[in-house]
Amino acid sequence: MGKRVLVVDDAAFMRMMIKDILTKNGYEIAGEAENGQKAVELYQQLKPDVVTMDITMPEMDGIAAVKAIKKIDPNAKIIMCSAMGQQLMVMEAIQAGAKDFIVKPFQQERVLQALQKVLGQ
Repeated sequence: MGKRVLVVDDAAFMRMMIKDILTKNGYEIAGEAENGQKAVELYQQLKPDVVTMDITMPEMDGIAAVKAIKKIDPNAKIIMCSAMGQQLMVMEAIQAGAKDFIVKPFQQERVLQALQKVLGQ
């Protein structure tokens, strides 16, 4: 069975792009959220193997969501998704407990590489 991924991004188009890459490569989409608050709720319900987390989102940003998820599950595996020029926020996210990051626009190889690294495949 493929690993289950929770996809979090406020842009439906970005969620669709990631889901497309993942499903084509044998991953299962556990769920999707459009903000950090929903991501935290879904993480508790779905217990995914890994989360792809956008940094900039309404209601609760990705960094706050990483911290909240890490409180629930210290072993949570989270990959940050950032736009160019968000290096400081990426560093903050890594310090908060994110395991890796991918940059938009997504490149399939990089997305898969990050997932394999984080999942230890």
